[in-house]
Formats: sequence, C-alpha cells, structure tokens
Amino acid sequence: MPAAPMPQPVRRAPVYAALDLGTNNCRLLIAIPTRPGQFRVIDAFSRIVRLGEGLSRTGSLSRGAMDRAIAALAICAQKLSARDVVRCRLIATEACRAAANGAEFIEQVARETGLELEIVSRETEARLAVSGCGSLIERSARGAVLFDIGGGSSEIALLDLRGRDTRRLSKQIVAWTSLPVGVVTLAERHGGRDVTPEIFEAMIQETVEMIRGFKGRDKLGAMVGTDRFHLLGTSGTVTTLAGVHLKLERYDRRQVDGLWLTDLEADELVARIAGWSFEERIANPCIGSDRADLVLAGCAILQAIRRVWPAPTLRVADRGLREGLLMEMMVADGVWRRRDPTRNTGT
Repeated sequence: MPAAPMPQPVRRAPVYAALDLGTNNCRLLIAIPTRPGQFRVIDAFSRIVRLGEGLSRTGSLSRGAMDRAIAALAICAQKLSARDVVRCRLIATEACRAAANGAEFIEQVARETGLELEIVSRETEARLAVSGCGSLIERSARGAVLFDIGGGSSEIALLDLRGRDTRRLSKQIVAWTSLPVGVVTLAERHGGRDVTPEIFEAMIQETVEMIRGFKGRDKLGAMVGTDRFHLLGTSGTVTTLAGVHLKLERYDRRQVDGLWLTDLEADELVARIAGWSFEERIANPCIGSDRADLVLAGCAILQAIRRVWPAPTLRVADRGLREGLLMEMMVADGVWRRRDPTRNTGT
C-alpha cells in the first residue's frame, strides 16, 4: 500500500498588537489579518486613566496619574504575554510628549511592566489616524477633513481625493496640523462641570483661533461645504454624540462606527448636550461619570472644526490610532500579498 500522506502543518494567522496610551485613555488591540485590508480583533482593552490630569497647570505627569496608567498597562502586558504576538507597536502621545517627566515615565513603565513604549510625533499621530479611519471616507468624496479630538491634542488632516487612488489615503494628505488642545486641557482651562453658554462659546472661539493659525487650512479650496466633501471624526466626542443620537441604553460600537450625521443633526445634538446639567450628563449611558466633565470641551472643539470647514455631513469613526498601527504593520509585513492568511489556520 502507498504510504499515507504526511499531515500538513497547521499554519496559524500571525498575531499583531497595537497599544495607544493617550492623555485620557489607555487602549490595546490584538488582531489577526483576514481578507485583504481587514483584520479580526481577538482581544482588546480600554480604560480611562487621565494620564494628563493637571499637566496643563504643572507641566508634569502627577504621581496618581502615572500610577493609574501603569496599572492599566500591567493588564495590557498580561494580555500580550498570553498571545504569540509576532509584531507589536506601543505608542504614547500628547501627555508624554508635553510632560517634563514624560521620558522618565516611559522608563518606569518599562521597568515595572516590561512594555517598551514609543513617544510618537504629532505628524505620526495624524498619519495613523488617517490609516486607521480611511476606509470610512465616502468613495464619491472629492475632499474630506479627518480629525481626532484627543485628551491633550487634536489632530486634523486635509485629504484631497480628486483623481487619486483612494486606497492609499495617507498619501493624499495635503495639509495637517496638531492643535495643542484636547478635551482634558480645554476642560481644565475653562471648567467642565458647570459650563454656561458664554463659557462654551469661549471654548469654541479659543479653538477657532488656533485653527486660523494653521497655514494649510484652505488647501481644499472651494470644495469645502459641497456635497462631495465631508468630515470624518474619530474620538470619544463624536462616538458619544452618535450614541446619544441613537438613544443607546448601552454603547454599541457596531451601531456607531460608520454612522452619518447631517449638519442639522450635529447642531441639535451639541445644543442638547450643552443644555444638560452635569448630573444629566452623568445620567446619560453614553456619557456617564467618566466623560461628564469632558464632553462639552470635546463638543466645543468639534464646533470649531465645523465652523472652519462646514460640511453637509459628518461621519463617525469608532477606530483610530490602534487600527492605523495594525494596518501599517500588516502592510509592511505583506500579509495580504500572500495567500489568504486565515486559510488552514487553527484560529
């Protein structure tokens, strides 16, 4: 009898990980590539740590904030060690960039958790936001403004899509900026608990003035405000607005990610939330106690962006830097140039 064929070794899909330590949140994604340009999340973690709390006043990260972040990062380290990760990238953003003791904190993280975090530039942060959210750009759009309202900074990228290959959106950034303002820093300057209409307008105007100092803001010209132009926002601010709009009893990423809001709907949502008391904001399941003192600062930054770049529609993205990190690592490794990575896998 002929010899039985040797069993083929099981080829498992490679595992990638991305961590984003921001001014407000610590987030981790662990994923495997699937169809070209896509991946499946196999583990995730997110915790509000407020690393940048008090940073705008003192110039340094506080002991309590660092302890909160390290506790969250220790959980991330456990999750990473439980997976056979082939490649990971772990980044820190504005809080660590701006803090006098940012580098010292990164060293402490390495000692206590074993995680080697990289403090990335504002330009890198803007590019990663585009890489992570680009698939939500409307195919028929000729131009778009993508923005990421963070805790300590807000990244804005202008995309000119006329006659270009939309598969490489990061190559279509014609101008970008990083505003030195986010929900934590703006709320600490103006107050986030009891926000009068006058305070809210002052926050908007402060942000508008920052944008006016951005020399590339007019690069999209006359297409701004037309039907072939839209905004794409990724942050807790826009996802919160989407959750409130949908009247969700519990936040659901599947319903929020990719949602379109009209100009009138966005105005109505901002006005409604701005009219709520602090207690009413806490009571809303899509805001809660973690965001009740920050959401109006985020709304003010959003309104400033909408005033400078008016658009008939705003698309909401519940994705961002981590997804951009994963996409860039997978593209660099050529995972989608090979055969389907999920074929004959054991995952």
